[in-house]
Amino acid sequence: MALVPTMGNLHEGHLSLMRRARVYADRVVCSIFVNPTQFDPGEDFSAYPRTLVEDEALLSEQGLVDLVFAPEEADISPFGNENAVEVVMPKLSTELCGASRPGHFEGWHR
Repeated sequence: MALVPTMGNLHEGHLSLMRRARVYADRVVCSIFVNPTQFDPGEDFSAYPRTLVEDEALLSEQGLVDLVFAPEEADISPFGNENAVEVVMPKLSTELCGASRPGHFEGWHR
C-alpha cells in the first residue's frame, strides 16, 4: 500500500506522484487534509483552496487511487493541537522549506 498525502487542490504534480505510487504498490491511498499546523503565523489557513469535490472527481476520472481519505480536523486532532506530540527534526527544519518557514516541518507530525 502506498499513501500519497496532499492538502488537496490537486494538480498534475500530485497525479504524477500517484502514478509513481502505483508502480510500487497494489493499493494507493490519497489523503486530502488541509493541515492547520503546517501554516506559519503569517500564512492564511482560511484562504487555502478547499476543492474536495473537484479533487474526488479528478481522482475518480483518472482511476489512480483505490481510496481517498479526507478527514476533518477533529478526526486528526480530537483533543486539540495543544496536546499533540511534537517531533523536532533539527537538520530538516533548517533546510528546504524549513529555512524560510520555521515550524513548517513540525506541523507535518501533528
